Amino acid sequence: EIWRYSDSVKETIQMSDERFLDRKITKKNGEQVPIRELKPDEQVKYEIAEELGLFDRIIEEGWGALTASESGRIGGIIKKKNSQKKKE
Repeated sequence: EIWRYSDSVKETIQMSDERFLDRKITKKNGEQVPIRELKPDEQVKYEIAEELGLFDRIIEEGWGALTASESGRIGGIIKKKNSQKKKE
């Protein structure tokens, strides 16, 4: 499936991506860092959580607040994206 966007839609998507990457998370040591400074695999986890509407809960309560089903869904999407990258 190929998605085609007009230039204005591309700009909107890029702007929302930039704003998302600037959001800060609190690491286990209490340090707050923007998502863009995390390792790429960590960034993907947060991006998928955002897409699934789980990001705010993770920020407020931590990853442990997710159900097994929610965690599995994130893992499944990561696996799917990784296998798509390998095919390219």
